[in-house]
Amino acid sequence: MITAKAAEDSAVPSVPGTAVATGVPEREEPAWPWKDAPIRALVQRIHQLQAERAQAFRRLEEGHLQYLRSGPPYDFPRYRSTVHEVTQAFAAASREVLALEAELAGPRGQPLLASHVRSLQQLEQTRLATVALLQLMGAPELSGQENALHTHPLKMNSHPLL
Repeated sequence: MITAKAAEDSAVPSVPGTAVATGVPEREEPAWPWKDAPIRALVQRIHQLQAERAQAFRRLEEGHLQYLRSGPPYDFPRYRSTVHEVTQAFAAASREVLALEAELAGPRGQPLLASHVRSLQQLEQTRLATVALLQLMGAPELSGQENALHTHPLKMNSHPLL
């Protein structure tokens, strides 16, 4: 299900005439490029978005390693900037994946494929939360407080080859 915020941020054009009814100026948005595309093109776009996510994860990992190598004193503003950029990339990919899922579930009548896309989205959310937690736990400020019994299973679950 697309949240109201995700629907608002998607590139789906607004319904003509809503500006008069709501009193809000109507903004011109380009038509969503996947509206009449074949299902194969939708799946290929999901694959491209996954490649973008993988690249964002690499940028996040590299930014964290640079942060760890930068100190003490640590260059937190640079790391924070990297996290912000990566967050923007993940948010954009997620909005589009949710829109593609809705297209598959609704107009395209592909509920099984849509459910796989939803599962993929949920796994990506879990992976991002796990990576963020691991990076936080690996922060120099907390390194002495790490509990190996609790982080070992997390590290195993986030390993890219597992």
